[in-house]
Amino acid sequence: MSEEVSLTLEMAEDSMQKAINHLEVELAKIRAGKANPQMLDGIMVDYYGSATPLAQVGNISVMDARTLTIQPWERNMLQPIERAIINSNIGINPQNDGNYIRLFLPPLTEERRRELVKRCQGEGEHSKVSIRNVRRDAIESIKKMQKNGLSEDAAKDAEADIQEVTNKYIALVDKHLEKKEKEIMAV
Repeated sequence: MSEEVSLTLEMAEDSMQKAINHLEVELAKIRAGKANPQMLDGIMVDYYGSATPLAQVGNISVMDARTLTIQPWERNMLQPIERAIINSNIGINPQNDGNYIRLFLPPLTEERRRELVKRCQGEGEHSKVSIRNVRRDAIESIKKMQKNGLSEDAAKDAEADIQEVTNKYIALVDKHLEKKEKEIMAV
């Protein structure tokens, strides 16, 4: 296999791995009934006029299985943090006691669990589309190489390798979704 083809395969696999990593991050944000500080990743707080990640304006900790606490570095950040959590639409109402913000995770209803599973499946579908786009780009790259002198057999082998890698990563997405679905549906 030529160096160009192996580089294309390597880049495609790297991009597919990034799609899997992104899926893992997104699935961690979806709560499954247990308190997890990663649920708050992506929430931006107005910190003196600039959007700052919540983890950078306070200490997030897990008190128990259903409670998160946020202790801001500065007391005057309680209101902006509270506002950011409400606006983030994660389905949790913050409770401010003047020093801490507590987030009590309500037990999930069957209907809410199904909604979360659908959301997970949507994230999984985004990852699959991303992986397929990487496959398409890699195959186009192989076809360009074929026009520039790569043998037809080598091109077919490279396309088969790309498809094999794609299948592996699609199966990985399904495995992550299955695991998250079991976690969400467990009562």
